Amino acid sequence: MLVVSVELLHGTFRADPDGTANTGGLTRGEWPPAPARLFGALVAADGTRNRCRVTDGSELQWFERLPPPTIHADPTPYHRPLLPRYVVKSAKSYAIRPANRELLSHLEYVGRQGVRVYPGVRVTPADPQIVYRWDVDCPPDVLHALRRRAARIGYFGASDSPVRLRVGATLPEYLNEEYRFVPDRDGDTPVCVPEHGDLAILDRLYDAWLDGGPNVSRTHFPTLRHQVLYRSPRAGTGEDRGRVVAWLRLGDAVSGRRVSVVTSLFKGAVLFQYQATYGDEPPPVLHGHGFTGQGYDLARFLALPDAGFARSRGRIHGLALWIPPGTDPAIRARAREAALCIRRLRGGGVDVLVTPHAGELRPVAAQPARWSRPSRSWVSAFPVVHERRGRLTLTEISRWCRHAGLPAPVAFRSTRAPLMRGCVDLAPVEVNRPDRPRLPYSHMQLWFRDPVPGPVVLGAARQRGLGLCVPAPEASQAGA
Repeated sequence: MLVVSVELLHGTFRADPDGTANTGGLTRGEWPPAPARLFGALVAADGTRNRCRVTDGSELQWFERLPPPTIHADPTPYHRPLLPRYVVKSAKSYAIRPANRELLSHLEYVGRQGVRVYPGVRVTPADPQIVYRWDVDCPPDVLHALRRRAARIGYFGASDSPVRLRVGATLPEYLNEEYRFVPDRDGDTPVCVPEHGDLAILDRLYDAWLDGGPNVSRTHFPTLRHQVLYRSPRAGTGEDRGRVVAWLRLGDAVSGRRVSVVTSLFKGAVLFQYQATYGDEPPPVLHGHGFTGQGYDLARFLALPDAGFARSRGRIHGLALWIPPGTDPAIRARAREAALCIRRLRGGGVDVLVTPHAGELRPVAAQPARWSRPSRSWVSAFPVVHERRGRLTLTEISRWCRHAGLPAPVAFRSTRAPLMRGCVDLAPVEVNRPDRPRLPYSHMQLWFRDPVPGPVVLGAARQRGLGLCVPAPEASQAGA
């Protein structure tokens, strides 16, 4: 296996997918980043032929013969068209006429003309990692040469998209296998890939540029845009369980007993940013007022505690905004943008800075993989508020799971005390709201027949983060 991992250091990616960015009509950026773009970056990193410095160039000839790879990437990133801007036009391209100097001036550059340019579209994925995978045997010398080239790559696409590349033979540990684009002749996403012969075309184009300078155009050469169809992760599944659109980190950990305060502040901040950014009333799916659907169709504002490890203390290190299935993609994108704009939560004894999660390994409690990975058994980190009074049975718990968009469990247990280290024990005043009927609550462990991807949130108060579950240790799952 050959694996190339690309980490977007700024969490964003900008590139021109089809050559139309300079027209100002581009509304969606390139996604996923094309393997052909990766090939071009590898070529530029150390050149070819006698221009090579750290390799001999033979690895590029091997690379361009590879089949289209599987691409692991966020399936629904946010696409933001950038506003046009003006840059100084080169003085060599026009004659300066003193009589028209006032018309040609550009800011402090006297006598220079301004030219309008269109930057295109910036893409912001929820996960800044993109992984390309080829199921082939990579010779050790080729792997070593590709690593040396990858170390010299500073950006991907436009220069304001800095990256860090890793080349190896194994997949990253926290890879989400559900989020992958697979080559499929009946797919829904066209992606550019390299083909045998592209290296020779690039060499001829470079030689012509050395002779003719900027007068040489790519249109003088055979096309380098070989498109194949990929099947996106959401295509043809017929299933949408909702998804987390924003993962955030807290500057300082907050006591888990403040979960209701933290999620209430989080919800208020999202609603405020939504209205301030777009000037529209936030949709009912975010606040619930006037909502006519089922309860599990409301957004969930989650606080992410440190739970499930030997030294866990139940302190909140992160936040997550979950949007339900069937939500309009435009509303989903706006809610994500509103959440990512939050910089501080203050009120109710809480005052903490907030930043978007950018792939940091610590704290583990704020990592998306901690809450998203599939598991056969889940344990409540915060108590589960019962949907109604009465004796707990498997049938009743299955009903709650159905309301939460989960499959029916095969077994469960319920206790008043937390079941794992770091899971938070709350008093009734910290669970029930003054204006609502009081409902019983307890900690639970659920077992499912097949692994269930997270986040798993159960019970009547799941919209405000109560009932959030953490994957159980493997030993606990084995006994199910």
